[in-house]
Amino acid sequence: MQRAIPIMFIAMSLIPGGDSAGKLLTSGMGVSPLFVAWSRFAIGTALLLPFLPAGSGALLRNWRIWVRAVSLALGITCIQTALQTVDVATAFAAFFIGPIISYVLAVVFLREAVTPLRSALTVLGFCGVLLVVRPGSDTNLDVLWAVAAGTFYGTFLTMSRWLSALGSPMALTFTQLLIAGFLMLPLGLLHLPAFSLPVAGLTVASALCSMLGNLLLLYAYRISPATRIAPLVYFQLIAAVALGWILFGDLPDVFTWMGLALIIGAGLTSARLR
Repeated sequence: MQRAIPIMFIAMSLIPGGDSAGKLLTSGMGVSPLFVAWSRFAIGTALLLPFLPAGSGALLRNWRIWVRAVSLALGITCIQTALQTVDVATAFAAFFIGPIISYVLAVVFLREAVTPLRSALTVLGFCGVLLVVRPGSDTNLDVLWAVAAGTFYGTFLTMSRWLSALGSPMALTFTQLLIAGFLMLPLGLLHLPAFSLPVAGLTVASALCSMLGNLLLLYAYRISPATRIAPLVYFQLIAAVALGWILFGDLPDVFTWMGLALIIGAGLTSARLR
């Protein structure tokens, strides 16, 4: 588990970096979230192709690989849609319904061992998400896109643990990128933006950060159980708050800070439990 912590910290810092580059594209340059999502998969596939292990194509015959890739594609599309109008920290706090979904799925379907204390901390983290989203008549509906993204991503996290023995992290990353890019190809081509160097640079940065983050995530899942890894996904919130402030000048409101504190505190405490 100790080896997984630094790997997860780096991975969970890269993913918000990719999403922040996507937000610059969608909110500042008018690029469609559908193009941003598709370009991540297409560019990531091209970057991994030279390093692909032999026999990776055989994984494409497994239906579970396709379900996992669809979950990732839907999750990234939803979070990019949310980031058009929602600040990075708030979107990621709502997105963190994902580790809770992953925790529950790992217990139910993977039969991983849990303790009452770890379950209580998971519920506490969910209360933090509720503080951020604050369901009600005045809820920003765009935040619900981030909740949907987290739900899809939680499914993806658990399936990553479930399928980790099928192939190397490199092969699994390649298949998820290839399938998602193939499925989203028509939508991506229909929303091609006008070419410029800033658009091209941010598109590549978004894809590179996302691909490397998810690749490292798979390495972490090979060495630790999903119920232990899931709380470490909360590291994303630290990077999300920092990037939101540096790049967009956004700082969370009081309720969001309270939610962030609950989410991070519960997640890190759960990760420290034996």
